[in-house]
Amino acid sequence: MSNPERRPVFHVTPPSGWMNDPNGFSLYKGEYHLFYQYHPYSTAWGPMHWGHCKTKDFIRWEQLPCALAPDSEYDGQGCFSGSAVEHNGKHILMYTSVREQKLEDGTRLIRQTQSIAEGDGINYVKAEQNPVILAEMLPEGSSLADFRDPRIWKDKGVFYSVIGSRNADGSGQIALFSSADALEWQFERILDRSENRYGSMWECPDFFRLDQKQVLIVSPQLMRAEGLEFHNGNNSVYFVGEYSDESKEFARKEAHVIDYGMDFYAPQTVETEDGRRVMIAWMQSWDNYLTPEDADWSGVMTIPRELFLKEEKLIQVPVKELEKYHTEEIAYQNIRLEKGDGTVKLAGVEGRIFDMTVEVQDNGFGSFEITLAADVKNKTSLIYDSKKRTLTTDRTYSGLVRDVVSTRSMYVDTYNDKLSLRILMDKYTLEVFVNGGEQAMSTLIYTDLSAADIGFSCDGKTVFSVKKYNLDIG
Repeated sequence: MSNPERRPVFHVTPPSGWMNDPNGFSLYKGEYHLFYQYHPYSTAWGPMHWGHCKTKDFIRWEQLPCALAPDSEYDGQGCFSGSAVEHNGKHILMYTSVREQKLEDGTRLIRQTQSIAEGDGINYVKAEQNPVILAEMLPEGSSLADFRDPRIWKDKGVFYSVIGSRNADGSGQIALFSSADALEWQFERILDRSENRYGSMWECPDFFRLDQKQVLIVSPQLMRAEGLEFHNGNNSVYFVGEYSDESKEFARKEAHVIDYGMDFYAPQTVETEDGRRVMIAWMQSWDNYLTPEDADWSGVMTIPRELFLKEEKLIQVPVKELEKYHTEEIAYQNIRLEKGDGTVKLAGVEGRIFDMTVEVQDNGFGSFEITLAADVKNKTSLIYDSKKRTLTTDRTYSGLVRDVVSTRSMYVDTYNDKLSLRILMDKYTLEVFVNGGEQAMSTLIYTDLSAADIGFSCDGKTVFSVKKYNLDIG
């Protein structure tokens, strides 16, 4: 995959090497910066650096020099995930520094601490005071080894940071710290705890106001499946609640899945200049590594998504800037489809780079299927089961030659007996937004790019409409 024509065109990928969690998603001097966990020397996870890119519109990205490297004693085993904030004309990065020591008995001692770097949008210098937060500042019994992923922000002249940690009972917790200068920090309180209810370690926290409510995002490890709401392994969930600036107490409600697809983890948000909250995530699963063996890069980010709340449920839609790149509108209204028609193709509805909305009338058929990235041998399916009220992504026949997770389902609603699916593809990325963003599914498919057919079929009778745009990023 060294050929640039095989690289997604409007999703962030590393120039080479390995990429995972988004870091430092922030506004600095009128541009949006995104850093990421980066191992430049191979397509496998290794000692973590911070890769760096920036954008003005969330669609066209410019790669910049690597911002951080594990070149100090306190972070010699990795510059792990973190965040960024603008302050007095400087760009402040806050990250987890990892140090590993081999003891005399041969065991290895791992310590994760928090560090600061300051820069001008290109070059960054680590603070002499590093590390600035130690795990020993946590409540007694907290893990000294699992303490990572600081999320920094400013409020009324004070810096705050929430950091993932592990409680004495082994479950995840989120610690809140404050500082006047981003260098000397004080422990405030444990903001929230898993109490062994939602996975174990809570990674990559984010904490922000949205539509007059407070939202906490965490990425729990070692979750157990609960019906279709959570799946085994690594999840990303959100809590909506109330937060007191005075007492620093967060009263939250139940957890909800952010994305029901097979490839979504470690989301991070930024507030835009015009007041929108935009989220991006790593579009890959730790448990199902899919990068082709001939690739010289590994890792891709999701499309940045605008966030809203609707009855305290998170709504996410692709950033509006994507619409500037729409070309070649193709629309079909009220197409009648029944079982005997087989798989129907529509003229002009094909390709691997597009933004397409499909509305299907639910009149009691068995199932409605959309096949994507298809040819004689390959296809990836979106299957709506009218009886079960489920939407399933199935990449079993997408060209995989290994036994990885290939299907995932979620319950969906219809409105006026209609289901709306906005489907976004960028060569290997498949992102589905249901009913105006009420739910999302993000999945990778490394099907050969020659497979570009799109088809529609139904087990019964239905009527559906399609509006498709190609995307010219330039």
